[in-house]
Amino acid sequence: MRLDGAGLLVGAALAVLLALAFATVFLGVIATLRISRFDDHTAAHAAARTGPTAAAGHRNPADSSARRRNDGPVTTGQPDHLTLHIDCPPPGEGGIGVRPVVNGRDFLADVPERFDGIGPGYAGVGPRYLFGDDGPLHATMTPHEVRIAWSGCGYEKCCGALYLTVRRDGEHVVWAGWRDPARQDLDLPELRFAVGQYEAEVLRAGADRSWEWTGGVAARLLEAALRRQEDWLVRWDCEVEGVGSSRTEPDRIDVVLRHPRGRAEDDQLQFGMILPITAEEPSEQAERLEAQLIAGDPRAAAEVWGGSPELAERLGYPWPDVHPLLK
Repeated sequence: MRLDGAGLLVGAALAVLLALAFATVFLGVIATLRISRFDDHTAAHAAARTGPTAAAGHRNPADSSARRRNDGPVTTGQPDHLTLHIDCPPPGEGGIGVRPVVNGRDFLADVPERFDGIGPGYAGVGPRYLFGDDGPLHATMTPHEVRIAWSGCGYEKCCGALYLTVRRDGEHVVWAGWRDPARQDLDLPELRFAVGQYEAEVLRAGADRSWEWTGGVAARLLEAALRRQEDWLVRWDCEVEGVGSSRTEPDRIDVVLRHPRGRAEDDQLQFGMILPITAEEPSEQAERLEAQLIAGDPRAAAEVWGGSPELAERLGYPWPDVHPLLK
């Protein structure tokens, strides 16, 4: 059977579409694997759980009837009230995530479904990202954007993520400027919190470290230390993507770097390495691992975990036949 020009064009178009679909699924699988492994740092990957207050502890506050309330978030004429619930399910049942509870209701569960009904709803990002001295939830006079949730496979352009802009406005802290890269129909209300109540809650939740474990603490300390090693990073043309730990594999942490610096992710290589963790003091382990890493070129001790296959070939780095997280 001979194909005319139109048939060849249709065939080529179908091939391109199939390739794009495969790439999207592959990226989603890898993102999901990395999120579940970095459950102290990125987000909760299980079905999102809700809770009336953070003070209720690390229970499973979910119930199916509380999910998908399509009437949207509730606001009042008074300043809104914020509670930050740290959701910590048992190991293997999902990662750790922060659920904002606004006026007594789980805000993420109240966000209306996408128009197409696709996706499992929003899961809160991890407390390690949101809290700390430089945590993005702290409000200043200069507005700045914060990612507070993610969804589905973890690849934002596919399944989405929830961003807001936080700013100080007189005696209030304002959450506004909501956006999700995967949806255009997002319409959420502006939230205004009294400064005193808001900052006290951010500090209270940030001081709660009961959800951490030895590997998680060591990973947090090591990542902070490596980010301070600017001369070392510049020398080897690398930037820190993250250092993470999983409660299901507490005897290891993953260090992920990107090379070269300052490029888009699709024009970089992702280098990863797995380091052993013991039961000794996390700070001592972090110091020892920091000294071990900065002693030389980190790329020599790492494997290519992702990025651009073309760049790997140009720079002479072998591309993995099987992604390390799929082994």
